[in-house]
Amino acid sequence: MKRLILLIAAVCLFTGLMAHADDVTPVNPVVVITTNKGVIELELYPEKAPLTVANFLAYVDDKAYDGTIFHRVIKGFMIQGGCPNTRAGQKGMPGTGSPGYQIKAEFNDKPHVRGVISMARSANPDSAGSQFFICHGDAKFLDKQYTAFGKLSAGDDVLERIATVPTQSGGGGEKSTPIDRIEVLSVEIVAA
Repeated sequence: MKRLILLIAAVCLFTGLMAHADDVTPVNPVVVITTNKGVIELELYPEKAPLTVANFLAYVDDKAYDGTIFHRVIKGFMIQGGCPNTRAGQKGMPGTGSPGYQIKAEFNDKPHVRGVISMARSANPDSAGSQFFICHGDAKFLDKQYTAFGKLSAGDDVLERIATVPTQSGGGGEKSTPIDRIEVLSVEIVAA
């Protein structure tokens, strides 16, 4: 319930800021993801995906990403995290967890190139919840099919470090499960 209230408040705040866009210079939210491999900084794009950004920030504010892992890593493609099943002691297959709700897709003109953060989803376009991925290489075949909502502003070396860890086959046979745990220690909003 708290997450839903924060989400609604964030959308209202963003809508209010956009109504006065002529009065102020907009500042995009910036989040810092601290991992056991280093720090990644992301600038988010609420003008392209307001609901997605508000959902992500509400999840960050709840500390819901803290203690999760990057559970899917494909060198040259992307690193994926945000699954609640990946917290220590949780049950359920990594990559199948959700926050218990789904958000509507906000496909836009942001290309899926290295450093772009986008929402992971199932075959249903409106099935994103908490899981996200950061592109390690260009993945333009995902353009206008996944919701891109920000881009790496610092920490490309950390993205490289994570994307090139040794992996093994997971439940679906894809060789994308990191051998060592790549933990998200914290995610914090540093500018809004």
